[in-house]
Amino acid sequence: MTPEPIRRWHAYIDQADPALLEALLDETAVFESPVVHTPQVGKAITLKYLLGAANVLNGESFRYLNEWYGEGSAILEFASEVDGVRINGIDMIWWNDDGLITRFKVMVRPLKAINLLHQKMAAMLAAMAG
Repeated sequence: MTPEPIRRWHAYIDQADPALLEALLDETAVFESPVVHTPQVGKAITLKYLLGAANVLNGESFRYLNEWYGEGSAILEFASEVDGVRINGIDMIWWNDDGLITRFKVMVRPLKAINLLHQKMAAMLAAMAG
């Protein structure tokens, strides 16, 4: 059975509604990126990174392949294609007793994909800041 926070995550992905994502994040949420060396701490910055990642990755080819659940956590394997580069990765998600995401870590392969995402995310975050 899919845990409620993951059902809510999928609803956000399906609807691309930023309000759904914002309602799912705890104030203390931490985002760990495959291209940023330090964890990004706090709801506002986590929201910004996750919205940016969705804009870059969640095109027509994006899909979740597999999911694994633990106590208060899940791993979701995904695949996508951006600019002709196949991307494979995982979203590692942790939530609290209130069902709010407290930690979100993304891991991506291959190296070509990481480099492309770094470039695209930098441009997306700069556009969001401007």
